[in-house]
Amino acid sequence: MNFEIEELTELDDLRELVQLFLDIWERSTEPPVNSDVLRALSHAGNYIAGSRSGGRLIGGIVGWLGMHADGELLLHSHILGVLPAKEARGLGFALKQHQRTWCLQRGVRTIEWTFDPLIRRNAYFNLNKLGAGAAEYLVDYYGAMNDGINTGDQSDRILVRWDLDGDALASEVDAAGVPALLSIGDGREPLIERIGPPATCTVPDDIVAIRHTRPDLGRRWREALRDTLGAHVMAGGRLKGVTRDGVYVLG
Repeated sequence: MNFEIEELTELDDLRELVQLFLDIWERSTEPPVNSDVLRALSHAGNYIAGSRSGGRLIGGIVGWLGMHADGELLLHSHILGVLPAKEARGLGFALKQHQRTWCLQRGVRTIEWTFDPLIRRNAYFNLNKLGAGAAEYLVDYYGAMNDGINTGDQSDRILVRWDLDGDALASEVDAAGVPALLSIGDGREPLIERIGPPATCTVPDDIVAIRHTRPDLGRRWREALRDTLGAHVMAGGRLKGVTRDGVYVLG
């Protein structure tokens, strides 16, 4: 599907974007980012874009310019949200491609952002479909987050870096025959086998539902993934990717 994506600069559009993020993250108040901050970011030349269908905003993305330690510019892509609607299918990928083009036109060669490694669809999208690389594992990065997705859990994140000069394409990773470091038990609990890489770490299919129905189990999964995949990345290990059904392959 072809999407019409445009930069958002007018205050009314930015307020609509804030409401979109409130809806997606299931918040009644305290949006992930406020319209006054978005207004300032836009005026300072940063990246805010969205797409409409039937006159309503169905997806949006926000990023701002930063700098590597060596002084080279990067774009930190802070938030991307798309409504779970049929007409928005594929919009997340289109927004990232629009963001990539925007950066290249301005001489920015790297985009970075964070994602929750327990949410397998985001992991597959970032590591496999876009071809970004896992750069850091960040423990409880945002602190407590009181929304419909993250409530009751610590906010561990993987920071990914997307090299815009590279030739990274959509790819699949093969987990067949690789021993399991972290797997799912019969009661959906995390099971850890103390082995070194190469190894796999499997995450449950719907961690958000687990957080709602069994918050204790959700916390166990956070700790287990931090102690396995997190420890691997923090020690400088590589992630080869993740399968569609949530199996990370540690290089």
